[in-house]
Amino acid sequence: MKKLVALTGAGISAESGLKTFRDSDGLWEGHDVTEVATPEAWQRNPELVLKFYNERRKQALNAQPNAAHKILAELEQHFEVTVITQNVDNLHEKAGSTHVIHLHGQLFESRSSIDERLVYTLDDWQLNIGDLCEKGSQLRPNIVWFGEAVPMMDPAIEETVNADVFLVIGTSLQVYPAAGLVQYTPAHCPIYLVDPKRPPSYLGREVSYIEDKASSGMQHLKEILLKT
Repeated sequence: MKKLVALTGAGISAESGLKTFRDSDGLWEGHDVTEVATPEAWQRNPELVLKFYNERRKQALNAQPNAAHKILAELEQHFEVTVITQNVDNLHEKAGSTHVIHLHGQLFESRSSIDERLVYTLDDWQLNIGDLCEKGSQLRPNIVWFGEAVPMMDPAIEETVNADVFLVIGTSLQVYPAAGLVQYTPAHCPIYLVDPKRPPSYLGREVSYIEDKASSGMQHLKEILLKT
């Protein structure tokens, strides 16, 4: 069974109603990212950061996977599929994907402020001041903020270098280090990119473009993949 690796970004979740800061105005639900998605923001105003992610979590609870998520899950019947996502929601899991690497963390997890190894699943949408880890420190969202290391990059690279087919879905390939994964694909590996806009031409690899939104683009791509 061929190994298919898919890198997904904001565009796939946007069709399920989840906005991101990379919308046209550069704001995330009305907030500058420096107010809610940096270690400095956390130090400056943890109440605002917790409130922001509580709202994102509450919104995500009601979001449903769209056709693109579901097609990726269905492809597990034909390929060994790994999804590498830049998104922090759980829509891939809701759709049925069984091997998902979250590069930027997970919305429905919290972690200790003093020991990043202490990670907890959230049963509810709320995380509040006074919620502590077992070492007594305030819990924070288990999100990789701007300026922080991306610990899941190494597992993502390991999957990518062994790919037989590589998909890029709903991402502008502007966010690093995730965008650099394309450079780790094997020479023989075909690359398909599904997005309404082509990224800059500096990818340095031959890419088959499907200039469409994620849901309809993935339907077209599924037909191509099952013929090859």
